[in-house]
Amino acid sequence: MAATHAAAFTQSRPWSAQEFATLLDSPLVFATGDARCFSLLRVIADEAELLTIATDPAYQRQGLARTCMSDWETRARACGAAEAFLEVAQDNAPAQALYRTCGFAECGRRTGYYRRMDANPVDAILMRKALR
Repeated sequence: MAATHAAAFTQSRPWSAQEFATLLDSPLVFATGDARCFSLLRVIADEAELLTIATDPAYQRQGLARTCMSDWETRARACGAAEAFLEVAQDNAPAQALYRTCGFAECGRRTGYYRRMDANPVDAILMRKALR
């Protein structure tokens, strides 16, 4: 996961293998996908949160992320989630398009949330989708 995340997230600090391991130690956190594309989600009570989704650049534009989105939403529903949330960087148009195609809509913003290596921080767009 860390290798795929590092390949996919070149504008910001990717997550380490230890960070993934720590998250996956929680019974509330689940992964879907494989080494080419994966998602990590957390379900607490009736809310699901997409923690991250990453596709290795060599496998982008093949529908893998859309499949991961569907898989994690199915898993979240099975765990009792009624709604799902995610955050996406304002400058990540491809991800925003994916999320909108999957039924997510903007519900808020976090100003300057994402730090960039050699640029100013960008806003996080908060998105929500009803799962029931």
